[in-house]
Amino acid sequence: MEPAPRRQLTLLDSVCLIVGIMVGAGIYQMAPDIARGTSGAAGLLALWLAGGLLSLCGALGYAELASAYPQAGGDYAYLSRAYGRWAGFLFGWIQLAIVRPGDIAVMAFAFATYARPIHDPLAGGPFPYSQQVYAAAAVILLTAIHIVGVRQGKWTQNVLTIAKVVGLAAIVAVGISAPPGTSTARTIEPLPASLALILVLFTFGGWNEMVYVAAEVVNPRRNMVRALVLGTVSVTVLYLLVNGAFLYALDHGGLAASHAVAADLMATVFPAKAPAVVSALVCISALGAVNGLIFTGARISYAVGADHRIFGPLGQWHGRRGTPVRALLLQAAVSIVLIATLGSFLNAIVYTAAPVYLFYLATSLAVIVLRGKDPHRERPYRTWGYPVTTAVFSLTCAFLAYSAVVYKPWIALTALGILLAGVPLYAVSLLLSRGSVTGPETPGSSPTTPS
Repeated sequence: MEPAPRRQLTLLDSVCLIVGIMVGAGIYQMAPDIARGTSGAAGLLALWLAGGLLSLCGALGYAELASAYPQAGGDYAYLSRAYGRWAGFLFGWIQLAIVRPGDIAVMAFAFATYARPIHDPLAGGPFPYSQQVYAAAAVILLTAIHIVGVRQGKWTQNVLTIAKVVGLAAIVAVGISAPPGTSTARTIEPLPASLALILVLFTFGGWNEMVYVAAEVVNPRRNMVRALVLGTVSVTVLYLLVNGAFLYALDHGGLAASHAVAADLMATVFPAKAPAVVSALVCISALGAVNGLIFTGARISYAVGADHRIFGPLGQWHGRRGTPVRALLLQAAVSIVLIATLGSFLNAIVYTAAPVYLFYLATSLAVIVLRGKDPHRERPYRTWGYPVTTAVFSLTCAFLAYSAVVYKPWIALTALGILLAGVPLYAVSLLLSRGSVTGPETPGSSPTTPS
């Protein structure tokens, strides 16, 4: 019998994984830009609340799919079942080539940016690439932990998640204890509201990561739904509290004009220690996001490799270590290449936004498609508010994909071009698989252990 994923992730592990990925460095880096897309404090908090509610609408649909199809690969499995193997293949291709390594690289760069001021032995020397070294080192170290085993990877995630939540709680406490900020006139370049919403939803990104490790969750029919909802709601509350603290201590204008909002807030109470404390908090948050993205991303590549011969080596599960070692290694390699070549943080987000939201749209609609296509499948959980919540999230995804193309057309269209490059690869995959015998459960049905 081929080695396969084992169910080792408890509800606590699952919630920590979701929260750990969602709460990355984005809350620190993007809060000022998001404030620039609103006209005042009420509008800002409403935008963050909208981001949480929209993410919850998406999570409810994913919860139905995850409880009905608790397999490795998440969207890959659902898209394959709903539309055919080509859809799952293209999703796996774009995740492997752009989205997942890009997300890992962005968060690794965030870690490096804040780690260097704490300690940089290469500073002042002839070697000008210490930021890349820090970022690459984070990817290599955390990938090595996940190669060792699931237990080591999940406990690393739990510790980092708890630490970052404690850190954000400390920021909220400092913000409440600081003297209230005073409104002052500032000249601030506004940001389009649509882009502000993209940034908000990027900051909420990660609520769906749980579905990629569904094959490793204990009692998935119950815990997948609980983890998705608990994780999304917890982060929504946390983000509202943090932004409330920013607004109280700095006012809306000060928040929108800030270049290091957490440091500015901490400086209102601890001016001498603010830079070091905030740098440590951001490092922990970024590492938690990198760790979670590495964990879940390799499961997508594993699921694609298990079903498509062109990526066959990635679909092998290491029997002794209990991890997809080859998928982890390739993911790390592509991430390091991107670390050496990646541009700005904002451009990286727009670069991935169009294909990401197109696939979010397709997966959300898969809830409707699979109810009609697979009506007799047991669904332990059915989407609350269906079809309204599904329609709201689908329309939001379509709007954001369009907005990404309009805002930075060449960047977004380049990513879409790489997505289309997966079409000839799929044709090659079909040629390699010609003559093989497949059953009705083959698409997206990577091996799992019984639940």
